[in-house]
Amino acid sequence: MPFSGTWHTLLDALDELPPDATFVTPLSRRSFGVTDVQEHRVLVEYRDEQGTVPLQREQFETLHQRVTDAHDGFDLDRLPPDAEPYATVLSVHPRFEVDDREGTLTEMETPTATQLVDATVPADSEGSDREEPDLPIYADALLLIDALERHDPTRLAEMDTPDLVNLYTLCSDVQRNANDLRQDVRAVLLDRIHHDQPVHGQFGSVQRTTRRNRSLKDDEDVIRALEARGIDREQVTSVDASKVDEALDVTELSESDVYEIDEREYVRKAEVDEEVKESRLQGLKDRLAAADSEGTDELQREIEELEARIEELTSFSSGRVFHTESSSET
Repeated sequence: MPFSGTWHTLLDALDELPPDATFVTPLSRRSFGVTDVQEHRVLVEYRDEQGTVPLQREQFETLHQRVTDAHDGFDLDRLPPDAEPYATVLSVHPRFEVDDREGTLTEMETPTATQLVDATVPADSEGSDREEPDLPIYADALLLIDALERHDPTRLAEMDTPDLVNLYTLCSDVQRNANDLRQDVRAVLLDRIHHDQPVHGQFGSVQRTTRRNRSLKDDEDVIRALEARGIDREQVTSVDASKVDEALDVTELSESDVYEIDEREYVRKAEVDEEVKESRLQGLKDRLAAADSEGTDELQREIEELEARIEELTSFSSGRVFHTESSSET
């Protein structure tokens, strides 16, 4: 079919959408809506910024050609920066489908009846059924939110010491678990981001980058390589800290004689009181049970399931936590 026929079918499909239909880009998951459908372009507006963005017919035609030339679907990672909305809007056409799992845009042989549901997200999707995530961060985040609601974090100097300890402990637990989750998310993102251009989401953007770490090879290998270029070993040999420590043990030298010492004091979490955390969660459940607001029953069920797993979610290992805290302070 010539692209002109595909184009007008797409425009007709867009005209039939409700005015508040919300689209989501396939890779960066940015939300946007269609504000106007014209003969030679489609105007869209991202939900997280002001101003319309024109999507030109010529660019749709180029994408259409690439999709039709692809045998197993067009790889969305090949899209230029800021071109994701083209793929999302094109998928409204009944013959084109975005596969989020495979990361492809494919032309189908027959119209897809559910394509419109896949391509768009209702504006009130935030009100859909909530599901409790099976993650350690969930319980501690819930307790931290409760603590922040009961105490003013902008007036820390006026808080009692036990309350400050509670707040610090919960922040530490959330930080540790959030970092574990962040690393899992990063591993998935690395498989999806293959260029140096920022990829945007509703709350921010990320960019693929490379961190270069160096470590010297075996001493003799390094010295031989340098000597082969006319560099004497005396010019690159240095004091071995471990040998210096051995010398301190058998001499009257003090650390300050051979080390520049910079001491910094910090607070380290020492232990977690699991019983108190469980009791606090029980209190949250009781408050929810006494409340009379929409969604209370669902939240109460989540808290009950959370309580059943509190021992596993808040288990404390002094060696592991000490290592984590020490690393975060350096």
